[in-house]
Amino acid sequence: MKNGIRRDGYRPGCVIFAKETTDQNKNNTSYTDMKTGDKVPEVLGRDEDGREVRFDDFKGRKLVLYFYPKDLTSGCTAQACNLRDNYETLRGEGYEVVGVSVNDGKTHRKFIEKNNLPFRLIADTEHALAELFGVWGEKKMCGRSYMGTLRTTFIIGEDGTIERVIGPKEIKTGNHAAQILSAENK
Repeated sequence: MKNGIRRDGYRPGCVIFAKETTDQNKNNTSYTDMKTGDKVPEVLGRDEDGREVRFDDFKGRKLVLYFYPKDLTSGCTAQACNLRDNYETLRGEGYEVVGVSVNDGKTHRKFIEKNNLPFRLIADTEHALAELFGVWGEKKMCGRSYMGTLRTTFIIGEDGTIERVIGPKEIKTGNHAAQILSAENK
């Protein structure tokens, strides 16, 4: 850290803005390549213990696949703990939860243990899944541009198609479970 700036460019107290793109077909602001109605891949990645995570692991349930920037940070912890605190309610409504970040399995295990998380975390260290879903993109912080994970949640139906996407500007980390459950009423 030099002059209060870490090597990755982070400055405490700075705000992160995600670069947005426009979907020419729908004239909507879009943050992802995967859209509502798209099929997700069968193999999603490897979890904190190195076990393969497959869509079939969640047969009969909807899947909340949430991408977040980094373990053990305030916003990501708030989001994970909100999902943890509402996990039984989400399961009661037919959902399973899986988180994804570029952290490795060891960091994921620490994050899970520290916060008593009841769900799996995919270690997307090469950001392949983030790129496939279109959530690996340019971010800006304190005037500096860099590539990173755009906080995004995909709600995936039992048939493997994306039913809803909650984008970076929509997500409220401290109330994310309610946002997911509100999709049921739409």
